[in-house]
Parts: sequence; C-alpha cells; structure tokens
Amino acid sequence: MNIIHANKMHKGFTLMEVLVTLAIVAILATMATPIALNAAKKQKEAELKQALAEIRKAIDTYKADSEAERIPRLKSESFYPRSLGELVNGVNDLRNPGQKIFYLRQLPRDPFFKNKNAAPDKTWGLRNSQSTNENPQPGADVFDVYSTSPDTGTNGIPYRKW
Repeated sequence: MNIIHANKMHKGFTLMEVLVTLAIVAILATMATPIALNAAKKQKEAELKQALAEIRKAIDTYKADSEAERIPRLKSESFYPRSLGELVNGVNDLRNPGQKIFYLRQLPRDPFFKNKNAAPDKTWGLRNSQSTNENPQPGADVFDVYSTSPDTGTNGIPYRKW
C-alpha cells in the first residue's frame, strides 16, 4: 500500500525568494557605489596633497641652498630651480666639488592628470616667481606647482588652487 504525502519537501528557492534577494543586492550595490567612488576620489586627493607638499618642500630646500650659495647660478637668475628636472637630476654642490645635491628621488605625478603616459614633469602646472597666484605662468624658474585638473575637491576648492 503506497501513501502519497501532500507535503513534499522541495529543494531550492522559489522565484519570489530569488527576486527579493536580487532586489536587496541591487539596493545595497546602488548605495555602495557612491561610497566607493568617493573613497577613490579621497585617495587621489590624499596623493595630490602629498605630492604637492613633497615638491614644494624640495623647491623651498633648493631655494635655501641657492641663497646659501651652495648651488651655482647666474646673477640674473632667481634662487628657484630652472625646472622640476633639477630637483631630481641634481645640481652641483659648490661646497663639495664633484658632488651633486638631489632634492627628490623621483618626481611624483599629478594623480588627477588624465594622460597616464605623460612624463611626471608634464603633469603639473608651473608658476614662475614673477607671476601671481591668481594667474600662474611658467617662466625661467619654478616657484610653485599646481594641479591642472579642472575638477573641484571634496572640500569645495578647485584642485588647481590647492
């Protein structure tokens, strides 16, 4: 005598359970995407801040050494480096003939520069010692660097003003 039970146990999920699960996952992904994008932007901002500080410190150290007459320069030149390359390639040390002074091991890139194949020194905007902060212009020396990105930071300040 065979008895058929009406309450059979089924393995697997119903269509409704799968749809509810997918809806929950989609909602969570929608919420997580802006957070992940914001975290990536903040990471790039931290890199930009670090790179600017590193380059500016190297420029200031170069200037101090130039004022202390450790670096050869013409009387018509300012105390600032002629290019960012001088900070990496080094300059002759007048106090130690045959030796060079290096200010950076390598030049950091602007993390917001779009072309990843560009040389690091081509990723920065350059300001010479004669130009104003409001209208930075390249020239015979490098007084400061700035990001050429047209974007604005999470703090509301354009990257080129950092």
